[in-house]
Amino acid sequence: MRKILMSLLMAGSLLAGGIGAAMADDASSAPAAASAATASDTSASAAVSTSAASTSAASTPAASAPADASAAASAAAPASAAAAPAAPSAPFSVDSSKINSGDTAWMLTSTALVLFMTIPGLALFYGGMVRKKNVLATVMQSFAITALITVLWTVVGYSLAFTPGSGFIGGFSRVFLSGMNYIHGDKATTLTVSHLAPTIPESVYFVYQMTFAIITPALICGAFADRMKFSAMLVFMTLWSLIVYVPIAHMVWEPTGWLSSDGVLDFAGGTVVHINAGIAGLMSCLVLGKRVGYGREAMAPHNLVLTLIGGSMLWVGWFGFNAGSAVAADGRAGFAMLTTQVATACAALGWMFAEWIAKGKPSVLGIVSGAVAGLVAITPAAGFVGVAGALVIGIAAGVVCFWSATWLKSKLGYDDSLDAFGVHGVGGMLGALLTGVFAVKDIGGADGSLLLQAKGVLITLVYSGVVSFVLLKVIDLVIGLRVTEEEEREGLDVILHGEHVE
Repeated sequence: MRKILMSLLMAGSLLAGGIGAAMADDASSAPAAASAATASDTSASAAVSTSAASTSAASTPAASAPADASAAASAAAPASAAAAPAAPSAPFSVDSSKINSGDTAWMLTSTALVLFMTIPGLALFYGGMVRKKNVLATVMQSFAITALITVLWTVVGYSLAFTPGSGFIGGFSRVFLSGMNYIHGDKATTLTVSHLAPTIPESVYFVYQMTFAIITPALICGAFADRMKFSAMLVFMTLWSLIVYVPIAHMVWEPTGWLSSDGVLDFAGGTVVHINAGIAGLMSCLVLGKRVGYGREAMAPHNLVLTLIGGSMLWVGWFGFNAGSAVAADGRAGFAMLTTQVATACAALGWMFAEWIAKGKPSVLGIVSGAVAGLVAITPAAGFVGVAGALVIGIAAGVVCFWSATWLKSKLGYDDSLDAFGVHGVGGMLGALLTGVFAVKDIGGADGSLLLQAKGVLITLVYSGVVSFVLLKVIDLVIGLRVTEEEEREGLDVILHGEHVE
């Protein structure tokens, strides 16, 4: 541990000399990316202006990230606000000719990439890390959650998350997708768009956000792998998605949401997805308790090739996650892709070298876990920070998440089976806080605030943690959360699903 700390100090001293100059480069190069984004934003504004007269909205929502809305609102003078038509604050109709085909094509691609992250990416990543007797049960969780959340999101989830309402939750105007207008044949002239993405059909934005709602509960499964009943998992994920995920998504990403209106920055889900899932995972492994034999029996991953393949799919799919969150095929999307790649590579190397120093050898599991930690940490920052910020966030994520998944977990004694909290919870917190440090206004339209970011982190931790704990306790009392010790020893594949791998 002393060697790791010394290495961190040395790395910090080397970085300190170069960060100032690199940050200056970010600020000077940012206008180029910003100007590229402006071209796409102009077409978005045209779509908004066309239908603004038919709306009664008074607020200014963002087309890509909630932070843009607050930045624009604070900068606008009363005179210009009076002269310009009010931008819509709810889904609205536009002429089909106003849809940007390039943006739509990119968002269709991003949607497929993010779904690819869960099935098969996350399923294989987690499946390779468990013991052979539990691999089918593990991949089954990701697949079943994909189907379950698709239905929930269609029925009510999207409406509660992405329509105006209170600062905590949205409304019911899109229940069963009511009011969403698709293109019906060649004669259709209008269709609905989201006020958050006015250059693409609302149906595309709906499915894109659905893929985020799918992967978030699937991430939690890594914390309680090998020991939760399948029935209890389905009940918990249903309730958690509606009571925890949806309100957090609304508060952070809907312009009328509490945290969004306060100026909390989260480009692609550091709070909504990773801190949210991470703290819920920690609560689940605390309520369930440790696996039978934990700390006494070997629980080595059964197939790290699957984990490497799954981790690689996550890396590729994450470009849809982060660059897709620009909700446009523009310079900001390209810059988010750049920062994502840089941070991921730095985190993979950071974890690898930290493990090499601490344990004497670098491992496949280590470098893949480091890459995922970097992807997690850059998620809230991808569209707000420059290259220097991405470098620091990546290196910090690799080292800190290695520490949390090894030393911290051992010290506190909880059994986070596949390090859902150690990677997603801790990595998400780190990334969210460092977004407040490294955000560049010329890139993302908003300066960072460490205090505001800490507020977003704290509220997510408290709300998700408390509600998740209560839900788990209630489910445990009603139907029971955990399989018996005998069933756990035999393996969940046979016990829960009547199948096994040879």
